[in-house]
Amino acid sequence: MTKRISYFLFLLLGITGCSSQEEKPEINLAELTIAGIHDAYQNGKYTAEELTRAYLDRITEYDTLINSITTINPDAIANARALDREYQETGVLRPLHGIPIIVKDNFNTAGLPTTAGSLALKDFVPDEDAPVIQKLKEAGAIILAKSNMAEWAFSPMHSESSTNGTTRNPYNTAFVPAGSSGGTAAAIAANFGAVGLGTDTGNSIRGPSSHNALVGFRTTLGLISRTGIIPLFLRNDVDGPMCRTVEDATRVMEVMTGYDPEDPITTYSEGKTQSNYQQFLQKDGLTGARIGVLRILSENDPDPEISELFQQALRDLDSLGAEIIDPLVIPGIDTLRQNQWCAEFRKDLERYLDTYVRNDSLATLEDIVSVGTRSEFAETRLTNYLTMTARWGENDVPCGNAYEDPKRIAFRQAIENVMDSLNIDAIVYPSWKNKPAHIDAFEEEYKGDNSQVISPHTGQPAFTVPMGYTRGNLPAGLQFLGRMYDEPVLIKLTYSYEQGTKHRKPPELE
Repeated sequence: MTKRISYFLFLLLGITGCSSQEEKPEINLAELTIAGIHDAYQNGKYTAEELTRAYLDRITEYDTLINSITTINPDAIANARALDREYQETGVLRPLHGIPIIVKDNFNTAGLPTTAGSLALKDFVPDEDAPVIQKLKEAGAIILAKSNMAEWAFSPMHSESSTNGTTRNPYNTAFVPAGSSGGTAAAIAANFGAVGLGTDTGNSIRGPSSHNALVGFRTTLGLISRTGIIPLFLRNDVDGPMCRTVEDATRVMEVMTGYDPEDPITTYSEGKTQSNYQQFLQKDGLTGARIGVLRILSENDPDPEISELFQQALRDLDSLGAEIIDPLVIPGIDTLRQNQWCAEFRKDLERYLDTYVRNDSLATLEDIVSVGTRSEFAETRLTNYLTMTARWGENDVPCGNAYEDPKRIAFRQAIENVMDSLNIDAIVYPSWKNKPAHIDAFEEEYKGDNSQVISPHTGQPAFTVPMGYTRGNLPAGLQFLGRMYDEPVLIKLTYSYEQGTKHRKPPELE
């Protein structure tokens, strides 16, 4: 009797325990992909339950080194077993059928704590999933665990929370994984789950992805719902995939996209989304592409090793068929990028508390501050946001969304006008032009974060992919910036670059 038949016999008999040690397969979790997992299910190599158990065992064995996981889903095994039973009965795999996913601890997940790393919400358990979580579940994903994050998503530099402490970079544990989605990045890089979810207000998907040799998609503002996610600045917030491959990130993004009546910004995406983004996974996607090099983001006090990796990336893009336009100049960019941030944390957080937490003792930012925090960094930010409520640098200029705010529109138009005039497909620059900081000196060594500069304000999509490694085994990322709703173009370009360079490698955890 094969392992597959034996396992399903257990299901039919109602036996809920795991199979015997002799029957349990040895699953090599290194760099598994969605397609590879589905192939294994179809060929009977292992089941979703067996894969889920293997990931949980790996977390138990190795997460003490990096501290990336906050909560294990106690229903993960039962959910996997139900998906196995469904596949046995139907012979059909849903798009993410049996794919264990790690979710940042600011997404509402029914029955699981959703804390944003804070003491104030340490006991908050939502009644319902965020719409994107529901979509992923409907596609067959298994919520395996929640991941650590920078408290309230405040820090792009590091991932420290009051609920779970500090996450370390699995490639070199003396260094940060960046923030705020550092827990997801470290966990997926370390092969604790198949794919991950993060949020990005200014950097927080792409920065941690860059520091952990991952693919991170910050999609067009409006493409994916943010409902049911604890906000930082909702006018900038995006949620999206953090994965080991462009293909996996594309598969996850494809499920997440779409209009949400509860998130008005998604109205702008109607008629601009694709039902099949995987069609753009083209190995020759760089052939004939025109790539602009934004030297203003690569040449201002870079680390020499990052500069060399970036120069090699440009040579690789050229060898893979792209035409490099270097340098690309955006007239007035130094002025356009100024005073784009608006401190709307209070407004956005209090709306979230009123909608989901519904606790009279946790209704205001003052209530949150009174509960306190174990993080000095978070304490400083919370105190600042008690009084900061307007645009930084221009208090009298109103704050708006990316489609209505004149300053944001002007910034975007300046970039897209140059792209149009030169027929540019995408703009490239290092995601960080400096190495990850040491954990014990993250504020002093924090510099070179290019992700903050353009896309959070203009609303444009920006994807990061692995670009190589510096001394100390520290990853670096190459970022591609596109026009609004140009995800198909960015998928083609990043997939072609990834397939042509193959920089991704797993960390060695010991």
